[in-house]
This record gives sequence, structure tokens and C-alpha cells, in this order.
Amino acid sequence: MKLMTFTAPTPAQALKAAQKECGEDALVVSTKQIRKKTLSQPALYEVVVAIEDTPPKKTPAKEAATAGGSKRRMDEKMMENPEEVLVNISEAARQISEIANVTRPEPSRKAKFEIKEEPVTTEDAKKEMEELKAIKSELFKLADKVKLIQNMVWEEKKPLSGSIPPEFAEIYRIAKASGMDSVHLDEIMRLTLEHMPLQMRMSSKTVRRYFRTLLRKMVPVRLEQDLVPPQKKIMMLVGPTGVGKTTTLAKLAARYAYLMEKKYKVGIITLDTYRIGAVEQLMQYAKMMRIGIEAVVDPPEFITALQTLQHMDIILIDTVGSSQYDKEKIEKLQQFLASNNEVGIDVNLVMGAPTKLEDLRAIYRNFSPLGIDTLIFTKLDETRGFGNIFSLVYETEKPISYLSVGQEVPDDLMCADSDYLVESLMEGRAKKGGA
Repeated sequence: MKLMTFTAPTPAQALKAAQKECGEDALVVSTKQIRKKTLSQPALYEVVVAIEDTPPKKTPAKEAATAGGSKRRMDEKMMENPEEVLVNISEAARQISEIANVTRPEPSRKAKFEIKEEPVTTEDAKKEMEELKAIKSELFKLADKVKLIQNMVWEEKKPLSGSIPPEFAEIYRIAKASGMDSVHLDEIMRLTLEHMPLQMRMSSKTVRRYFRTLLRKMVPVRLEQDLVPPQKKIMMLVGPTGVGKTTTLAKLAARYAYLMEKKYKVGIITLDTYRIGAVEQLMQYAKMMRIGIEAVVDPPEFITALQTLQHMDIILIDTVGSSQYDKEKIEKLQQFLASNNEVGIDVNLVMGAPTKLEDLRAIYRNFSPLGIDTLIFTKLDETRGFGNIFSLVYETEKPISYLSVGQEVPDDLMCADSDYLVESLMEGRAKKGGA
């Protein structure tokens, strides 16, 4: 047997060349691609066939006998090693089918190797390029999906069950980075996944809108209401040292006396006689705003001061700053509150927004014997994370009344707004002047 190799841009063309050169009795040994198609050159395929070594010339009378002899030789070879022949035939068929993907021709006695091939045109090449571009685009999209799936990995030991839409990955990262408690965040995500219509998940905008709605529900606020005579309002500001209680009280005094549509008569009582500087600062504010102020030391003086300012619409009470762990000072504030039995006092716990969630919890827990009514958060301009506020309010169920976004008196104070807090959390910063 003799092996001969033929190459052509397509398997069909290589087979035609082999047929022309060796005849229809040639045995196909292998078919493979030896060069891939590029923009600058066509593909190249190789077909190897086996033929008899220089067969003797046959006369027409002997052709039938020769054909019969060839068939007998092929049968004998198959009997000697049938597996090898079958493997060669099946391998050749598989390679031709996979590499060329050609269509079988119609059965014909003369067309054993004849495979019709459509000529490659410019339009076909252009179409092929477009298909390649489409495949590339789909691969890029798939890569993006993989990144989204990577972002969806939950950090908790017990992740949420069920499938999580990729659009939620970014929202989860933002809320997690904001300082929100993981348990609260998981609860929000579960509520979202359980109640959000499936069709809304297809758009990142609707996902964000739904998530914002749930966050707003986490933040109860106490709306500012006008006083109707003979209504009076007494507000006591309590909280740890350094959160800005005195500055916040001055902002509230200016707001009630001058900035609201309805102007109120405002009076101030300070219980912070431990710090001379704090008393002087508050008295200076009161003088500038022409507001009456009383400084007291003990509960009896506190009752006298309330009686002195009884003609005022609003009375604001400043207290000494103390550590949440200083039980003695907190008990002293309880004595002031217990001495008043005639007029209700709203206790407002003032805390700094940059404070860690664990510390906020400790502050609330140790000041809670005073009977906290509302929360006031200061220094929103000094932090990038607001999730701690959401978690504390979610746990305590206490409404927020005011927010302070700077040191300027009286400008940097605003009524609590859940939309503003949600926007601050999602954007990672608090804007002055509201959302």
C-alpha cells in the first residue's frame, strides 16, 4: 500500500483532488485541519489516502475480475483486522463531519467523493464576521454576569436561601458598607425578595426604588406640628459629651423664634452648670436672639425656672453632657424630670451620626431610664455611613425629630426626613439644605 497526501482550503476540495489522482478505490486514512482560517489566509485541510502500488494495466475483459479481486482483497483485510478498517472509516467520517460540516450529496454510483461546495462570497465573509462579533459580545455579557454573581456572595455564615437577582448585589454592598447591622440588612433583602414582583427585578431602577421604599419604612419620623394655644412644648436635650447638644438647642431656639412661618415665644433653661464655657456660650446665643434664659443647679430651682417661663410657647432645656456609663449624672437628670408633675417634657436623645452602632446601642440603653421620646442625630456631614442610624431606629422603634448637618447656627438644622436619610445612605454623603 502507498500513502498519498492531498491539501486544499476545504475537505471537499482535498477529497476531489484525491479522487482525481487516485481513483474511487483509494482508501481514506485520515482527514484533519492543519491551518485555521484567518483574515489574511484561508484554512488548509489535509486528506491522506492509501492506494495499491502501481497496479497492472487492466483490459476491459479483466476489469470485472479485477474489481472482484479488489473486493476480495478488501474483504480479506477486514477479516484479518476488521477493527482497524472500521476505525479508519469512522474516524474519517467524524473528522469530515466536524471540521467541514458538509451535507451529504444525493446517492450516486459515480459520486463516491463528490461533495458540492458553495463558493465563498464577500457577503458570506461579512456575515461570518458579524456572527463572530455577536459571539464576542455575548462573551462580554457573560463575563459581566459572572462578576455580578461574585458580588452576590453573602458574608454571613448563614446566607439567604433562594436565588438572588444580580441587581441586588450593588445595593447589598452599599448598605453593608454603610454600617447597617447584617441581621437587619438580611431581613430587608428577604422582604424584598418575597414581596417584589418578579417582572420588576428586570430593571435596576425598579429594584432600587423598591429597596428605598423598604428603607423609608424603617425610619419613623416625628413631624413638626404647629402649637395651638394654650398648648406648650417643653423639650429636654440629653446625650453623651461632645455630640453638640448646646449648639443643637441654639439652632432649635432660632428656628422656633424666627425661622418658622409662625413665630413662637421661646425660653431656655440650662442644667449644664458644670461647664462655665457652655453656660456663657448659651447665654450669648440667648442674648443675640433676645430669648429668656434660666440657669439652675438642683430640682427645686428647676421648678422655679419652669414657673418663670410659663408664659413661653416653647421651653428648651439643655443638660450636662455625660458618658453613657456615668450612672450618677443620668440619675441626677431623672431627679429633675421627677420633680415636674404639671407639664409633660419631651426627652430628646442627641447622638452623633459617626458613632458606631454598638456605641449607639449602649448610649440608648443607658439613657433610656429617662423615658426617651425622640432621637436627634448630629454631625451628619462628618460621616459617609448612615446604616447605623437605620439599624438603631429599627431596633428601638423611636422616631427621629431633627437632623443636624453642620455647625452653622441656625442654618444647619432640618426636620427629620426619611427620604433624605435613604438618599444619604445610598449616595454615601449627607447634603446640606436637604435632599
